[in-house]
Parts: sequence; C-alpha cells; structure tokens
Amino acid sequence: MIENCSALILAGGGSRRMGQDKANLLLGEETLLQSVAATLQPMFAEVIISVRQPRSEIDLPQVCDDPAYSGPLAGLAAGLERATTPWIFVLACDMPFITPVLIGHLAQFRNDCQAVVPRVGGHPQPLAAFYARECLGEVQKLLRGSGKHSLRALLDRLPVCYVDEAQMVAADPQLRGFSDLDTPQDVAQAMNRLQGGF
Repeated sequence: MIENCSALILAGGGSRRMGQDKANLLLGEETLLQSVAATLQPMFAEVIISVRQPRSEIDLPQVCDDPAYSGPLAGLAAGLERATTPWIFVLACDMPFITPVLIGHLAQFRNDCQAVVPRVGGHPQPLAAFYARECLGEVQKLLRGSGKHSLRALLDRLPVCYVDEAQMVAADPQLRGFSDLDTPQDVAQAMNRLQGGF
C-alpha cells in the first residue's frame, strides 16, 4: 500500500481512434477499466474514476469533469479536487500493462517536487504519473487560461521529477507498462501478447 496517495483512473476520453469507448473494451475476460482498477485497488486506499458523465456500471467513486473543459487536464482537476490525500497517481484506462512494482518504484521519487513523471524514449508519460494535490491551483489556472489545456503544458509550470528509462528498467525491463491501446490494432497486438504469455 502506498501511503498518503490516492489513485485516479482517467476514463473520460473520446476514444476517436479506437472507434468505441475504451473503458468498456474487453481485453481477455476483463474490460480495460476493470483491469487497471484491479491493479490499483490493492495499492491505494482510494481509487477514483474520472468520467465525462456518471457511469452506472462502475462501482468505484466517480468524479465528473467540468463540462466547460475536456481532456486529461480536466480529469486531473476533478480528481485533485476530490482526493483526500497529498498525492494522486494518475493512470489512463488504456494502459493495462502497468505493474505494482513499477508504480511502487515511481512512488519513491516523490521528494521536493509536485509531479513524478516517467520519460520513455525521451518523451514524458504524464498519463502514468504522480501529482501532488498542491498543484491543483496551477491546474485550474491553466484550464481557465487561453493557452494549451494539456498535461504537458502543466508540466512546464511545475517542479517535476522526471524518471528516465535507466531508472525504471529494474522495475519494468521492457517498459511494457507504458504501452497504451489507442487503436483496434493495438488491442489485437495486446491480445496476442496475453495469449503468448506476455
């Protein structure tokens, strides 16, 4: 169990490239949302789902994005407002291969920063990252501003601890935890991986 931290699953995306709701997409015998929730629940005292509209099929606490905004930044804002802990771990619902070992490893970097963000291939991974609740004000300011409403724009405004590949390979040797499923082809490859024993 990771202390002083909640988990937030982002499940409010439009899923345009997938062509259907990702959260309810089956991967094996579980939906993507069920899969990531099952990974996170033993690790966090509180798991919250960020949605655009209430979903009756979800039995975990839900927060709805402010209808004036959209995207992951709006989901983060809603989650930070709801969380009762100093930190939240944010995970997109289309990242089913993240592991408790990797999450626990990233949690150790929460010192003197407001975000802990993995970096793979030189690219930040803000949809599998830790955020301090104290950054809520900056998130809200960014949402209300006229610039880009993105997590990457937020990172430019925060003290961030970036965790590079070399610091993560012991926890996730092939960095599979950062594989996200954006298209039907991605899902087909993920199914082949599961059937092949990963």
